[in-house]
Amino acid sequence: MAILAGGLATRLKPITEKVPKLMVEVAGEPFFSHQIRLLRAAGLRRLVLCVGYLGERIVDFYGSGVKWGVDIEYSFDGPRLLGTGGALIQALPRLGEAFYVLYGDSYLPIDYAAVGGHFLASGKQGLMTVFENRERYDASNVWFEDGEIRKYDKKAKVPQMRHIDYGLGVFKASAFDGFPRREVVDLAEVQGALQSRGELAGYEIFQRFYEIGSHAGLAELDQLLQKSAAGATGASPSSP
Repeated sequence: MAILAGGLATRLKPITEKVPKLMVEVAGEPFFSHQIRLLRAAGLRRLVLCVGYLGERIVDFYGSGVKWGVDIEYSFDGPRLLGTGGALIQALPRLGEAFYVLYGDSYLPIDYAAVGGHFLASGKQGLMTVFENRERYDASNVWFEDGEIRKYDKKAKVPQMRHIDYGLGVFKASAFDGFPRREVVDLAEVQGALQSRGELAGYEIFQRFYEIGSHAGLAELDQLLQKSAAGATGASPSSP
């Protein structure tokens, strides 16, 4: 799995002026520790972090991931940030022929295996998970109908857009063919190109998503995880 964690996290300032987003404290510990537990429970133990801004802090703290029961590799953007798509292109040698992609600020307690199975059955080069948002948590940007993604665009909206990109995708490495290496590329460009060729599968999720991309989202997830921890009876202290 690739985790996109190289951005500047400007919406979380001033917290992220000295702390990378993955290490922002949520319910008493860095957000990434919560994310690791979620992914490990889903059987996803090989993680490739696409890092840039303050990425060294993440490496120093998590290292190889062995203490957390996962295998972590790191792919640095280099002298300049490459965008979400550019970061994945940079990491392709570490990712294999097909891989999940998760945004580094997303907390998604869902069935990852079901998503992967749908991707394989589709035979397409990419898959986007979607949620019927209807402008509730952020701007809806996906026209999803009859199990198909009809349009995906963050800027040019159409009235049929009631869904939103949920924050988890699956891709074949070949989905990035034709895009420049070591240049700035937005993952939305790749997804848009796949959709225009009929190569972007859609998978609808019915559970709402959680994120720490904003102060409001951070506060909400902090409250959720603290409540979950308080409600866990007879549990042993959390392991890393």
